[in-house]
Parts: sequence; C-alpha cells; structure tokens
Amino acid sequence: MVNSLDNNPPHKVVIVGGGFGGLYAAKTLAKAAVNVTLIDKRNFHLFQPLLYQVATGALSPADISSPLRSVLSKSKNTKVLLGEVNNIDPEAKQVTVGNEAIAYDTLIVATGAKHSYFGKDNWEEFAPGLKTVEDAIEMRSRIFSAFEAAEKETDPEKRRAWLTFVIVGGGPTGVELAGAIAPANQTLKEDFRNIDTSEAKILLLEGLDRILPPFAPELSQEAEVSLTRLGVVVQTKTLVTNIENDIVTLKQGDEVKEIASKTVLWAAGVKASAMGKVLAERTGAECDRAGRIIVEPDLSIKGHPNIFVVGDLANFSHQNGKPLPGVAPVAKQEGEYVATLVQQQLAGKSLPPFAYNDHGSLAMIGHNSAVVDLGFIKLKGFFAWLFWLVIHIYFLIEFDNKLVVMIQWAWNYFTRNRGARLITGKESITEFVISDGNYTSADNKQPVNV
Repeated sequence: MVNSLDNNPPHKVVIVGGGFGGLYAAKTLAKAAVNVTLIDKRNFHLFQPLLYQVATGALSPADISSPLRSVLSKSKNTKVLLGEVNNIDPEAKQVTVGNEAIAYDTLIVATGAKHSYFGKDNWEEFAPGLKTVEDAIEMRSRIFSAFEAAEKETDPEKRRAWLTFVIVGGGPTGVELAGAIAPANQTLKEDFRNIDTSEAKILLLEGLDRILPPFAPELSQEAEVSLTRLGVVVQTKTLVTNIENDIVTLKQGDEVKEIASKTVLWAAGVKASAMGKVLAERTGAECDRAGRIIVEPDLSIKGHPNIFVVGDLANFSHQNGKPLPGVAPVAKQEGEYVATLVQQQLAGKSLPPFAYNDHGSLAMIGHNSAVVDLGFIKLKGFFAWLFWLVIHIYFLIEFDNKLVVMIQWAWNYFTRNRGARLITGKESITEFVISDGNYTSADNKQPVNV
C-alpha cells in the first residue's frame, strides 16, 4: 500500500479485467502514489493473439498465459483479486464482487469481448469461437477428435464429413486458423493407418469480397494465394445462413449450397462482454450495435469522468470516425493512456485526447509465410513471417513465456511436430471398444455416436 504524504488516503484505482488494457494500466500505475486493485475472474493474463496455436496443437495454454500476481508482484501499490464484478454503483463509487463492495475513486473497465453469432446464438454449440483458453481447448479437441473419428469410420460419406473443416470468417483469426490446420494434416500423415490426413478439406468462408479486409488488397491477395498453396479452399462473398445437423448452409449470391462438415470453427464476429450492459444500465452510457460503450475522447464515459472503458469493450470513434479495431495494441495503448491521465489529473495537469498510434497489422499464413502491413511498408512471405515471430515474442508478457515459445517454435519448425495435440474434456477421454460392429462406451456399454 502507498503511504500518503498528508492525512488524505491514497487515490483508489479499481481495474476490472486483466487483459491487455487492464494489465498495462496496472503496470503503468506501478510507481504512482495510488492504490490499485485489479479484479479478474481468471488468475492469469492470456496472450490472445496466439490462442489459435493452442487450438491447433502448436502450443500449450501455459505457454501463452501469465499469472497476474506474478506479473504484478513488484508493483507494491497493487492488489490482485480473483472474482467477477457483477454490479457497479457510480453514485457510491463502488463495484460489487460477490457480496463484497469495493470502493474506487477511479474505475477502469477492461473486460473485453466475446464472439458474436449475429443473433444465431444456437450456432455456438456447433461452431465454437476463439476468445478464451477453454475455447482453444474445445477447438483443439474437436479438430483432433475429427481425425480420430475418421480413422474409425467405414462409411466414405461420413468420413468425408469428419475430414471437412469449415472456418467461418476470413479475418486474421480465421486466416491464421486455416493456415495452421493445413500443415497439421501433413504432420499427422504418418500417425494414422486407415485415412490419408492430407485429404482433409479446409474451407475458409468470408462474407466480403476478400479475406483480411483490414489489410491492403495486395496483401489479401497474397494471403489467399498462400492459403490455396497449402490446400485451403477460400470462398469469398459467401454468407452462412444455417449450421445444423452437421450441415453448413451457404449463400453465394442467389445460389444456396450445403456442405457436410462435423467440425465448424467460428471466427466471424465479436460482441462486448456482459459488463457493457451493466455499465450502460448504471451510467446511462450509449452502446453501439455490438454492445460496446461509446466513450469520450479521453476514454471516459459521458457524465462520469472518473469511469473509463478501454480495450474491446470501448467504441472509440474520435480519431477517424470509425471505431478502433479490437486488437491487442489498441487495448495496450488505451490502458497506458488512462493510467497516465489519472496521474496527470492527480498532479493538477491534463492530457490531450487519446490518439491511437497504429503500428500496422500482421497475420501468419503458414510455414514461412505471413503478411505484414506497416503502412509505410508492406511485407509478405518469409521476411514477413520472421517479423511476425519477433513481434509476438516481444509482446509476450513474461521472460519464461518468451523462452518456452521460442524453443517450441524452433522445434516445430525443424521437426514439423506439434506436441500439444491433446484431446481433453470429460466427453473425449472415455475409452471406446467395438462391440458387434458398433462403437460402445467401455464405462456403461451404451452405444456412442462418433
């Protein structure tokens, strides 16, 4: 705790969320004359840009996660609490965690976003998204379980459905997923006896006229060429109209198609976390269609200058009339800005409005292939891939994560092996036996659909 130089208690800053926005706000306040309380329902910071590598077996969850207490252990003015904020009282200046009220002078909300199914929430059961560790583990289980099921399947049509992977959304997440699954097919080729894993079909669907819409058109084209070279089928101007009973229904212009696939992965859209609704109800803040809070030029909520929203939960449209993208650099810079603003205000000073410094966009395509758009220069191929590696290693939070990921990537590069191909979860660890030609659970001898 911080000792005040006078009789006034230290300024209390409460940060909700330990993602990039919340964590970098806390780190920036590490030596400030304030008391910081960081609250998160997870005890770790997750490096979301590499979640797709967990989902495809290249990395383990611990490789891209850092315990919040460890990261902030040297910040003696900072306290970390494990819990979920369920209410905010702007009048009393309190947040509620369970039954406990925690007072604040300044509140920073950085609870991020989750995947959106555009009103078709029932699709989530059939097409998992990729925002959390649990999402990545679920996706990993589905991907590798598909190969296992195909190995046991004798019906050619059903086997093709198991070996057909549909990825919905051609943004960076979708492109990186597709580029990571395709080489995995080759990695698994020698592991199976009844199937040829290289025959797996990967479809990447995008509603717009090109993949990677935020990138320059020539880089989008390069990404599509690279994915095609890997065996990925890219289909643009394609809308998904239904996902049900292992059938994905597509609309391409006036034509409607159906694709049989037992593994559908969602990378198409995001919406604000549930905290956006709570904030809007308690503060009267305006939200956009995705549920994000529309913030002031200093990232505060209109009428509540001591409540700030940063990261994916914030709609900041004051720079060019469009909301800033929901990417890690935006959240990081916003968190640092608000933390600096708080210190300046306590010193009786001010800061100019927030301005995002866009350093560019990156996307990994596959082995030795990536695209990088830095504005002043555009890279593709091997040098873009090297640049992507360096940047992602640099932004990993802890040194041991940097070291482990570097070693793992080097091993994967030379051996093409993926050591984290674990199928986990209660439903996936059941042992199966063959009885009378049917797959049956060894636990209860009941028929099992595989």
